[in-house]
This record gives sequence, structure tokens and C-alpha cells, in this order.
Amino acid sequence: MKICGPKLSLCGLIISVWGIIQLTLMGVFYYIHSVALIEDLPLLEHYSDPNEFYAAADAAYSQNAYNCWIAACIYVLTLLLSGQQFYANSRTAV
Repeated sequence: MKICGPKLSLCGLIISVWGIIQLTLMGVFYYIHSVALIEDLPLLEHYSDPNEFYAAADAAYSQNAYNCWIAACIYVLTLLLSGQQFYANSRTAV
């Protein structure tokens, strides 16, 4: 069953591949606590104790890593749908 045309399905394939690569890498960098990504963490401005800050930062890094990996899995579903549509549009009608 065709839902979209050949150009849109090809565009969906390309964007899905890029999204999977980017979000997987971002998830890995969040998982290893990359300092370059600390500005994207939902942290408070001031903490009373350094240990409290480290605990909050660890939890935020882990949550962002899981969010990136979940989004990458959603892009895998988009890739599968776009691939099926590309295949359906490329078949010759007999």
C-alpha cells in the first residue's frame, strides 16, 4: 500500500539514516558524560553540596542518553516505513 511518493520516501530514508547515526552518537557521548554536553543538561543554578551536583549531573546525563537512544529507535521505525514505501514505489506495475 502506497502512502507517500518515491521522492518523499527517499527523503525519509536519508533523514532516518542521519537521525539514527546522530542520535546514537549523542547517546553514547551523554552516556560517557561528555563535558561538552553539560550545557544541555537540566541542572539547577546552585547546589549546596558538590556531591548533590554530581548526583544530579549523573542522573541527567543518563536520562539524556536514554532519550537519545529512544529517539534513534523511533528513527529506525521511520526508516523501515520509508524503506517499505520506497520499495512499493519502485516496483513496476504489471
